[in-house]
Amino acid sequence: MEKLGRGFEVELSDADEAIPEGLPVEEIPEFLSFVKAEAVMKRHNDEDAVVIGSDTIVELDGVIYGKPGDNADAFRMLRALSGRTHRVMTGVTLLRSVPGTGSIISDSFVSITEVTFYDLSDEEIDQYIATGEPADKAGAYGIQGQGAMLVEKISGDYYTVVGFPIAEIGRRLNVIESVNEEEQK
Repeated sequence: MEKLGRGFEVELSDADEAIPEGLPVEEIPEFLSFVKAEAVMKRHNDEDAVVIGSDTIVELDGVIYGKPGDNADAFRMLRALSGRTHRVMTGVTLLRSVPGTGSIISDSFVSITEVTFYDLSDEEIDQYIATGEPADKAGAYGIQGQGAMLVEKISGDYYTVVGFPIAEIGRRLNVIESVNEEEQK
């Protein structure tokens, strides 16, 4: 948001992040971003507020790699991703309340980027895990940190892999704000 030149506050969502059974993989991050944004908006729906919710998943061969439970889980994930191309999907939901109307303007999307890892040795994986960086990252890596050393190439938006596709968010934010201005006239 700083890159967009906008002030912001971070609020954690208390949303239930249970994924409905049978939901296609490509729809999961958008679903999760919506439930997170909706939970936060409930705290602000009487205000002139914009809430942005996002959620990122890593997927390879139909398997979702979330945040690792421990170092052994991180090792398992990184071993699976080694030498392979996987998809990073970030879902984003923008909600804007229109004061005095009780209405909410909504926009959601999923941005998908393909990431290819180098072939990683067990020693490289262990060294990366020892940094502590994988602990809270989907797929057990952060491209914006030391995890960048694992990545051979990406095809798509770097910021999708970071978890916040800033350019598309900025464009959609401009649209959602202009809709709000038109409704207030």
